[in-house]
Amino acid sequence: MSSNENERPAPVLAIVCPCYNEEEALPGSLETLNGLIGSLEDEGLAAPGSYMLIVNDGSVDGSWHIIEEWHRRHPARVKGLSFAGNAGHQNAIMAGMSEAYHLGADAVITMDVDLQDELEAVPRMLRDYRRGYDVVYGVKVSRKADPILKRMTASAFYNLQKRMGIDIVNNHADFRMMSRAAVGALEQYEERNLYLRGIIPQMGFRSTTEEDTIRERQAGHSKYNLKRMLMLAVDGVTSFSVRPMYSIFALGILYLLISLGIGIYVIVSLVSGNAEHGWSSMMLSIWFVGATMLMALGVVGLYIGKIFTEVKRRPRYIIGERLY
Repeated sequence: MSSNENERPAPVLAIVCPCYNEEEALPGSLETLNGLIGSLEDEGLAAPGSYMLIVNDGSVDGSWHIIEEWHRRHPARVKGLSFAGNAGHQNAIMAGMSEAYHLGADAVITMDVDLQDELEAVPRMLRDYRRGYDVVYGVKVSRKADPILKRMTASAFYNLQKRMGIDIVNNHADFRMMSRAAVGALEQYEERNLYLRGIIPQMGFRSTTEEDTIRERQAGHSKYNLKRMLMLAVDGVTSFSVRPMYSIFALGILYLLISLGIGIYVIVSLVSGNAEHGWSSMMLSIWFVGATMLMALGVVGLYIGKIFTEVKRRPRYIIGERLY
């Protein structure tokens, strides 16, 4: 938009941060976010009344007590939401955005509470919002602060999703800005197998990207271990692509052709009198085909498991306490 008259007004901003056992990192992070929101209001990028909403995802340490203390000190600036138990990172983000929407926020920015994402990108996201963008993705341009294993698995993860035909933003995690309209539309997605990185680009809202440089953690350590990353990768693929099932079907046809070739070879060997029954080849074939069948059943089982989860229609999470 070329004219300031056509820009959106500064939004009431909600910064949503999921939190799981972050007792060490929380005090410093809350102090930083408090200062960030104050500076955004001073610059006119966020309207008065903007706030942070910390979602406690069933922490078993003192995280919730720290959130309660900060809410007592800054009741308008710090809000809290606590799950009755651990519901997962994606559900925590979704719950925070939904609560912020119903509290009247005009724009929501989601980021992890460790604040490894580039905070300087937040003002740029809000300027994009004022220019009319409904979704702004934080795209990682440098992951030097991440362990090498995480960098390698993340790269493989994004490449795999692209090969599976999933519409994602490359090198984007969950650091993003969404307008009220976009969050309202997202609430219409009632699936239990949440993978926000795949759902949000599908909605079709006007979007752009901002560079995000990952920083070293100031305190604590990452709770997103290899197991959680692998589970997220499986959810990402199986929630948005059926190509693995087609791949299994194609593999089955390939093995059928191979077996026909082996059958012809056996018949020719029997007719010519050169047939030898090898124990090794038989055992290798049994193990190879058996392993392939188990893998095929496993992939089909993943999809059936997701159907099982969806049809039960159980709630994504249970909210135990709110601090507003």
